[in-house]
Amino acid sequence: MYCASQQGRDPIHSRTAHAVGDWIGRHGGQLVYGGSHAGLMGILADATLQAGGRVVGIIPKALVDREFAHHGCTELHIVDNMHQRKFMMAERATAFLALSGGIGTFEEFFEAWTWRQLGYHHKPVALLNTAGYYDTLLQFLEGSVTAGFMRHAQMEMIHVGTEVPDVLHYLAGPTEARVADAAGSRLDLQAPPEGRA
Repeated sequence: MYCASQQGRDPIHSRTAHAVGDWIGRHGGQLVYGGSHAGLMGILADATLQAGGRVVGIIPKALVDREFAHHGCTELHIVDNMHQRKFMMAERATAFLALSGGIGTFEEFFEAWTWRQLGYHHKPVALLNTAGYYDTLLQFLEGSVTAGFMRHAQMEMIHVGTEVPDVLHYLAGPTEARVADAAGSRLDLQAPPEGRA
C-alpha cells in the first residue's frame, strides 16, 4: 500500500485512508506498507489495527532515526535503505494500491506497474482516485498512449476506482496472482522474461 506521509489539505484524503484501513481490518486482512506513523500512512495503519487487522511496516533506518517509525505495527521491519524497503514490501504484498500521495507514492506506484509489465510479478495494481486527485495524471497517461509512447494494454494492467469497497473487493478477489502465490511464486527481479524488457 502506497500513500502520503502528509495528510493533505482536504480531509477527504484522511477519511479515505481510514476507510481503507478499516475495510482491511474488518475483512481479516493484512496491510503491508512503509512503516510510518505520519500523515495518511499513520491513519491507514491505525485504522487497520483498530479494526482487528495485521499491519506489516517496512521502514529504512534513516526514517527510524528521524522518529517516523510506527512502533505499534504487528511487525516492524527496519531495513538499510529504500531499495530493500520496496523489495520487501513487494514480496510481502499480494496486491498493490496507491492512495493519494506525493513523489514517493508516485514512484512506488509506477515501479509496481512497471514490474508487472515486465513480468516480475502478476499481482493486481490499482489506483484509488479520491476526489479526482489523479484525474490529471490519468489524462496525461492517456495522452502518452495517443502519442505512441504507451499502449492501451499497459493501461489495462492497472485498475482505477473511486470507491473504497469496489477497489478493495477487486484487489482481494481471485486473481492469477493468488494462484501463483499459492504455488510458491516469489517476486523475481533478477531478469525479465524473454522479449519483455
